[in-house]
Amino acid sequence: MASSLLALIDDIATVLDDVAVLSKVAAKKTAGVLGDDLALNAQQVSGVKAERELPVVWAVAKGSFINKAILVPAALAISAFIPWAVTPLLMIGGAFLCFEGFEKLAHKFLHSAAEDTAEHEALLQALANPAVDLREIEQGKIKGAIRTDFILSAEIVAITLGTVQTSPFITQLTVLSSIALVMTVGVYGLVAGIVKLDDAGLYLSQRGGASALAGFLRRLGAGILWAAPWLMKALSVAGTAAMFLVGGGILTHGIGWLHHAIENAAAQMAAVNGIGPVLAVLTPPALDAAIGVLAGALVLLAVTLVNRVAGKR
Repeated sequence: MASSLLALIDDIATVLDDVAVLSKVAAKKTAGVLGDDLALNAQQVSGVKAERELPVVWAVAKGSFINKAILVPAALAISAFIPWAVTPLLMIGGAFLCFEGFEKLAHKFLHSAAEDTAEHEALLQALANPAVDLREIEQGKIKGAIRTDFILSAEIVAITLGTVQTSPFITQLTVLSSIALVMTVGVYGLVAGIVKLDDAGLYLSQRGGASALAGFLRRLGAGILWAAPWLMKALSVAGTAAMFLVGGGILTHGIGWLHHAIENAAAQMAAVNGIGPVLAVLTPPALDAAIGVLAGALVLLAVTLVNRVAGKR
């Protein structure tokens, strides 16, 4: 009995250790999607009235939990019954990441500034018009954010599944569930904080008092108000760059000869005098990102051509 109990404890400890290690690997691999998820959802809920920001974030977060409640069992079923589909799904997810990143870069060429300005002005007019049903606008934003979340969540689950594909079922279940939970809570907790940054900055900047602390808080509030828009831009840039890195990395790892070519290039860079070790570290992600940009351009070209042909018909 004692030996069985010890064996059980050892098995549980092994599973927990595997879960911890694999969760860290999965979290690193899904960081690119997470950064884009954070930036996209923060943008989705911008434009609503201040008192409705947090309820909208909460509504989207509930939709995200439902998305993952669908995706995690589906991923486990794929791993159990059609494991050969994991790699193709990963490749599709990687290609989509690259496409989405390149579409962002090409946005200014595909959409004129006048279109963006007109859309922004229409939203502002709607928010200012008392006759407009703001709840309907909110519901549209919420549905759009949940659709975006579903796509990005599918990518996160697919990447995580690829990490734990050869692990026991209990490990797969625990890692997928923990990543889904942590990503959802983390993303929407940060989104809630980001969308309220301007309110916090405004509150601090308007504090009264002549003490040094009050003056510091007013300056801090002004600094937050200045930094909030730049934070959003930085998140968007970081998310886009990470999408090329992660998406390109998935594609290169799925194509054997290309993965070996990148490893050989890194080995050659390591032989460079002085800065060889640094170049060896930087070469693989740089080449992954380059492959990601190229793949994104090709997918965007294909999608654009299909859309134009379908539009003509």
